[in-house]
Amino acid sequence: MVSIKSLILAVATLPLASQATRIFYNQGTLSGWDNVFQEHNGRVSERTNVVYSGSSALKMEQTFDPSYNGRYHSEVRHNNGYRRNDNRYYGFAFRLSEGWQFQTQSYNIAQFIARRPGAGCGGDDFMPSTMVWIEGNRLKTRYVNGPYSQPNCNRGGEWSIDVGEIAAGAWHTVVIHMNWRSDSSGAMEVWLDGSRTVSRSGVATTTSDDFTFEFRVGLYANGWFDRPGMVGSQGFREIWMDEIAIGTTYADVNPRG
Repeated sequence: MVSIKSLILAVATLPLASQATRIFYNQGTLSGWDNVFQEHNGRVSERTNVVYSGSSALKMEQTFDPSYNGRYHSEVRHNNGYRRNDNRYYGFAFRLSEGWQFQTQSYNIAQFIARRPGAGCGGDDFMPSTMVWIEGNRLKTRYVNGPYSQPNCNRGGEWSIDVGEIAAGAWHTVVIHMNWRSDSSGAMEVWLDGSRTVSRSGVATTTSDDFTFEFRVGLYANGWFDRPGMVGSQGFREIWMDEIAIGTTYADVNPRG
């Protein structure tokens, strides 16, 4: 006969993986976000005709305006992206429109960003750390480190890491693992469509302060602002996003199930 005490001891010795935690999850809906940001002529909407999983997905749109000098965000935002010393996983599925025109300009689809007055980039108070963007037909990422007080994004890190090739009109999945450290104990891993294509360890992956960074996904046509201007002839851009999650293990956030 198995005693109650024996059962308690058995449960106490289960692997740590059983303590996985899904911190945030959104199945392609407008509800549940801390903010839906539609800048200038941008739009964020909930759609049911193009989905990765479930019954809906988020569609982000942006339109280039040659008379406009501001930024081009169409994003959804979750305030609790990370703080220094967190060890988290992030996942999402995304799809470019069938007619997406690949150009050398950057189109950001995910970012971690904190508001820090006086220490932002490009003249504002927001400073992004890790970002994920489209450049040509490649998905790129980066990690940033160093003191927050340095102005104009003048920090250390690895600023352009190739994640892999992407295609227009097809769903892709991304999983990011970040051990957010400001010393050499940090780590970064990225999986594209189920294959790990980025692995960095023994590196500082965030800045040396304890501000909370938001997690944002969507379409931020940052290339139109940073260059400035538009490369190519496609001034209307569309991206769909689905199965967006934050957790403590790969399984918590894997869009592929």
